[in-house]
Amino acid sequence: MVLICPANFICLKTLYMCACVVCIDSNFCFKYDLLGLQLSMGSQLIREWTGIQQFPGATQTKLLELLGKLKQENVSTLTILVMGKGGVGKSSTVNSIIGERAVAVSAFQSEGPRPVMVSRSRAGLTLNIIDTPGLVEGGYVNDQALEIIKRFLLNKTIDVLLYVDRLDVYRTDNLDRQVVKAITDSFGKEIWRRGLVVLTHAQLSPPDGLSYDDFFSRRTEAILKVVRLGARIKKQDVQGSSIPVVLVENSGRCNKNESDEKILPNGTAWIPNLVKTITDVVSNGGNSILVDKKLIEGPNPNERGKLWIPVILAFQYFFVVKRIQSWIKDDIANE
Repeated sequence: MVLICPANFICLKTLYMCACVVCIDSNFCFKYDLLGLQLSMGSQLIREWTGIQQFPGATQTKLLELLGKLKQENVSTLTILVMGKGGVGKSSTVNSIIGERAVAVSAFQSEGPRPVMVSRSRAGLTLNIIDTPGLVEGGYVNDQALEIIKRFLLNKTIDVLLYVDRLDVYRTDNLDRQVVKAITDSFGKEIWRRGLVVLTHAQLSPPDGLSYDDFFSRRTEAILKVVRLGARIKKQDVQGSSIPVVLVENSGRCNKNESDEKILPNGTAWIPNLVKTITDVVSNGGNSILVDKKLIEGPNPNERGKLWIPVILAFQYFFVVKRIQSWIKDDIANE
């Protein structure tokens, strides 16, 4: 049995009541510091980013430099949305960035049915990464999953979109295009100005005697073509603002360099490279995407209908009312 003194009981009760208030109204912002924990953005728990300490020293130094760059640009909160098909490594990528097992991953279980937001704070910057369920079910885009994601994101601001797929997939098809189209229809074409493509399972041997860089180049060309078609991005819109493509290897078999950093077959330390690309998108991309009710539900159909009211009334007057009046006059004249 655990005994709690009256003073501590009152403190616990007060904290519980505050937590209840937070849960009741997701729009209410409540912050509380206790042993390095915070409550903000509704009931979202924000922990100190201690996972960064498990990275090699060289990686830590690079990450802190990148965070410092964002702080210099007056960025205090960075929210990253992770989307894609199921089984491509979205959750594992979230865990790799955070440096801890923040999201459950299992090779023998399907993904969680709802989005999960992992929040960490470091050096005055809050990092929010939103992991989402796969967008494909039974060979089709899962509209229900997409609707759940949109509702979860209501009133949140998306700074960066990570569109995740696998490097070791040799073909793209119409389903890939439909997934990109579904994301575009949900959040607007502008989200791709804040987007980058992440290709997982990068520790591979290319087929057909291709070099690693050649295979990566071909896969990049194929996936970007899918994104352009699905998002209906014109070629002239792409020039000078191409969507970045980044390689990732989340498995324990990833090679390491002399500084103990996880590296790709081409020698790139991929975790700092991914975070650097994210910060570049924040610095050079378009405006962040505020997911409001209008964005989720689209334009009000009643408002669109109002535009046609004067036209309909004019049509009724000149082609219906005037004709009826003419018929009545003719009947009176005939009598």
